[in-house]
Amino acid sequence: MGSLLDELARREAGVRQRIEELREEIAGLESRLEAEEDRLSRLVITRETVEEILGGAAPVAVAAGEEGEAVEPVEPVDAASLVRGVVTVPPWRPGMSVRVLPQAYRDAVEIMADAGGAMRAGQILVAMGLADGAAKREGLRSKLKRLVERGWAAEDGPGLFTVTAPVAGDLADGTGRGAGGGIAS
Repeated sequence: MGSLLDELARREAGVRQRIEELREEIAGLESRLEAEEDRLSRLVITRETVEEILGGAAPVAVAAGEEGEAVEPVEPVDAASLVRGVVTVPPWRPGMSVRVLPQAYRDAVEIMADAGGAMRAGQILVAMGLADGAAKREGLRSKLKRLVERGWAAEDGPGLFTVTAPVAGDLADGTGRGAGGGIAS
């Protein structure tokens, strides 16, 4: 009977050793995951900073006013300083249409306006029909923060976003809508 107990003790020690090795492996993976998340965060911030810098050099697009009247650009731009391929979010001004926003920003504004209350980035992603993954959520959160900076949205609390009252009013009364009366997609 003694050899059976010795064998069980040996096996138990072996399993404990494998458990400890797995815990060390998990700790290493958690460390790698944290490092990659930090790297992603730095890359997102760098991209946003570059977009912000280049965005200052890009023209501000303004849709035609009511009844098809022409609207002057909001800010004069030196043609030599234009950068191709840069998508910008112009600061919101009264009567400005959501059509001036890049599609992802426009979708977020329209979803928040339809919700009628504050939403988290993950909720907006789901409403957009996208998977709520950490990378996509962080990318959308940076877009939402940009909308807040430019006056299109407000952050009602940490991570809770909604459209500003003037933007919601423009969307509701039709000035932020496309030519067909519905919100432009």
